[in-house]
Amino acid sequence: MQAVEIKKGIYWVGVIDWNIRNFHGHTYATKKGTTYNAYLIIDEKVVLIDSVMGNFSQELREKIGEIIPLEKIDYLVVNHVEIDHSGAVPEILKFCPEVKVLGTARCKEGLWRNFYVNMDFQVVKTGDTLNLGKRTLKFIEAPMIHWPDSMFTYCPQEELLFPNDAFGQHYATSERFDDEVDQRELMEEAKKYYANILWPLSSVILKKIEVLQGLVLSIKMIAPSHGIIWRKDPKKIINAYLSWAKNETHKKVVIVYETMYGATEKMARKIAQGIISEGISVKLFDITQSERTEIISEMLDAQGFIFGSSTLDNGMLPTLAGFLEFLKGLKPKNRLAGVFGSYGWSGGAVKEIEKILQETGIEIVQPSLSVQYLPTPEELKKCFDMGRDFAIKL
Repeated sequence: MQAVEIKKGIYWVGVIDWNIRNFHGHTYATKKGTTYNAYLIIDEKVVLIDSVMGNFSQELREKIGEIIPLEKIDYLVVNHVEIDHSGAVPEILKFCPEVKVLGTARCKEGLWRNFYVNMDFQVVKTGDTLNLGKRTLKFIEAPMIHWPDSMFTYCPQEELLFPNDAFGQHYATSERFDDEVDQRELMEEAKKYYANILWPLSSVILKKIEVLQGLVLSIKMIAPSHGIIWRKDPKKIINAYLSWAKNETHKKVVIVYETMYGATEKMARKIAQGIISEGISVKLFDITQSERTEIISEMLDAQGFIFGSSTLDNGMLPTLAGFLEFLKGLKPKNRLAGVFGSYGWSGGAVKEIEKILQETGIEIVQPSLSVQYLPTPEELKKCFDMGRDFAIKL
């Protein structure tokens, strides 16, 4: 795919990774691929904003070469040091040894520790600007969105924000803009991205959006470093981030379970029936058959979580255990929870789930339910009642 002019004299020069299926060390399933977005601004001075994963360096060079000789780049802005965005930096320095690199102090440290390459680096802070001629760039530090080194770059003349990992999606398409793709699919991928990467940083994101509104008069385009560019309705994704960051939820319950011989699954299905009987939406997931990335996305706006497991060695089954540890790191707030499970000769799974939920700060709002071997009709009635009562509590 060729370079794309997103505004007069400003080009997308990134790459599309159609085949990647896992991100962040297999913690994020990217079944729709991703993009690594880099942007080239042609003015009296030429600036490249961000780069791409290192194995796509040649494709980046070719795209830039369609517009201008690579050695004509005056500045390289590194909004974030993670290698999916900075991987091509050594290659750029090889062809542009005089280029000045701009980023935060933590970015400078991170680039050195990633590549051990000397460069002409200028540290920038919130409020600093770079004059390109007709345009200027304004820098806004954004620590922990989602690394300590992160920052945003804003061009006031174009009302264009380059926020790196904020407002993005892992979404490979031949289209480049929000008005060119299916809106439901786009927002599903944006939600999935937020839930799995940015959820634990919600309080930081809320404050940063307030800072943005104070420092930036208007945003008519958002050009993130993954996925599509928001040009038709950038407020749509900003408002979505505000909702997610405020932990706004729907009356929806996500049930996640792991079963050994089917007893826990029978319980899960009956609990779901009880919830549905009260008119509450339910999503039911066998953790061994479902992608963790999809489950977390559904949990982002769900008011209630219910977890269940068969017992193994006096504890829960291992796949659910790993999932709950991951969830713990996401720090969900203001959610209600329930716990259930089955056992054979000895219990333990229910107590272990309760313990990790307490550590996570999720309130368990009803007595847990534990069944030995296969549930009897009477016990299945208790499962139904558990679901119904949980729904009423919502």
